Amino acid sequence: MPRTTLVAVTVTFLVAVGGACAATPHYAPAAATYYVSPHGDDGASGSSADEAWRSLARAERVTLHPGDRLLLEGGTRIPGNVTVDSKEAGDANRPVVIGSYGSGHATIDATDTPGISVHDTAGVEIRDLTLTGQGAARTDEAGVNLYNDLPAGGRQDHVTVSDVDVSGFRVGIAVGSTTGTAGFKDVTIRQAVLHDNKDVGLLTYGPDFDPARRTYPHENIDIKGVEAYDNHGDPAAHDRHTGNGIILGGVRHATLRDSSAHDNGDRSATNATAGPVGLWTYDSTDVLIEHSASYRNHTGSGVDGAGFGLDSNVSDSRVQYNLSFQNDGSGYYVFTRYRNGAHTGNTIRYNISVDDARKLPRHGALTVYGQAVRDLDVYQNTVVLSHSPAGRGPAVLLRDGNTGVRIRNNLLVTDGEPFVSADSELAASKVSLQGNDYYAPKGRWTVNWGGRSYTDLPTWRAGTGQERVGQEATGLTADPCFEGDRLPELGSPQDAHLVTPGCSLDGLDLRALGIDPGTVDYFGRDVGDLPNVGAVQP
Repeated sequence: MPRTTLVAVTVTFLVAVGGACAATPHYAPAAATYYVSPHGDDGASGSSADEAWRSLARAERVTLHPGDRLLLEGGTRIPGNVTVDSKEAGDANRPVVIGSYGSGHATIDATDTPGISVHDTAGVEIRDLTLTGQGAARTDEAGVNLYNDLPAGGRQDHVTVSDVDVSGFRVGIAVGSTTGTAGFKDVTIRQAVLHDNKDVGLLTYGPDFDPARRTYPHENIDIKGVEAYDNHGDPAAHDRHTGNGIILGGVRHATLRDSSAHDNGDRSATNATAGPVGLWTYDSTDVLIEHSASYRNHTGSGVDGAGFGLDSNVSDSRVQYNLSFQNDGSGYYVFTRYRNGAHTGNTIRYNISVDDARKLPRHGALTVYGQAVRDLDVYQNTVVLSHSPAGRGPAVLLRDGNTGVRIRNNLLVTDGEPFVSADSELAASKVSLQGNDYYAPKGRWTVNWGGRSYTDLPTWRAGTGQERVGQEATGLTADPCFEGDRLPELGSPQDAHLVTPGCSLDGLDLRALGIDPGTVDYFGRDVGDLPNVGAVQP
């Protein structure tokens, strides 16, 4: 493979398990198969395990045609990198395969380069490998770097990355582009473990978003079974956020499911203008984030540190059936800084948040803020906040400037924290709360609204017009009857069952309000025609 000078992964943001294989992987027949082993000989043919080359430098001299395979000996460490450039691969139906042979993963030890680069081409499958960089503090590269900067544009078709472990880079896996017309499509990432990288575990990105054109460089990104953890951040990076889990930017139609981001961001800069987040998307449309967990994520500064986020310029996207707990910032946030109409039509439903926003007093467990969020539905979520001695973080934080925000049938349980904090007197025509349950087992019942503090539901309703549907009063202050009559404390995602209520809490008929609430709750249980309040049915 001829060496190609790639553009280094440089990311400017707008704001925010696999193991060793037990058996030899089986691949479909290919045009040619090349083998590399540290016990091989660069003077050999490279055409069999017995005739393996010794180095990746020797393999780089071969052009990989569609259907070819480059296999590295499992259980060994091989220094160097693999580059697939515009003259190679290119056939989605006959992909080039880069993987391991024998037992276990081969390890690529990259030095000042990405471990594997796919540049201005596609039709590539990367699997059953471990990639290690020089350490997050010593490299600005990505472990797996997919990059398209073709002047003529066009999306490169079909890249799969599966069963990989990537650590020691600035970015674990990157999918990038410099123009709105050049990118990738049909990218699948499965069973990737991304840890101990500096900025982020997994990233897709593109050029600055143009609201007049609304083009997205990448299309059809499918992510499943990815774990991003211990991506610590850069304490010297004050001009960007570092220590993220998974970021989807510049994408039209993406699915992120059955994944997790945890214990990230603990070394991010204390003076950064933006902080890290576990799982989030920006400059994208039609993104689905579901059945995933984001927990114990941190920020070194006073911003972000959230579990899940729908950031600037996100439209027609959904966050559902997820779990967030013990993040420094919000469990779930919605934000845009631009008044361009591009942040619209999003939904947050059937999610759980437990003890989020404990560090940052400016954040709620569920936060809606920014300049112009439009047409946002937030329903059937469960938020639990235990008491913080500093009185930090409400269950729901609302900022002015947004319209068409509807918050319904959520279970909000706090032990001394406000249920809702709104900076200003938000008109019910712009932001409405209806059919929610507000339960304070021990602490004071409080809603802070436009500079005034309300201590009971009827008074708040009468003073603001919230918790009404027409002339009908809505809202509850009922005990959900958690197990053991105490607030749930989550130590791991397996503890999510602790938020199951023991009592029925009738919510609004969302279908009558024009919303399809779906058929199942967080655990996949049938919700019937009229779901109970919250993410979990009793």
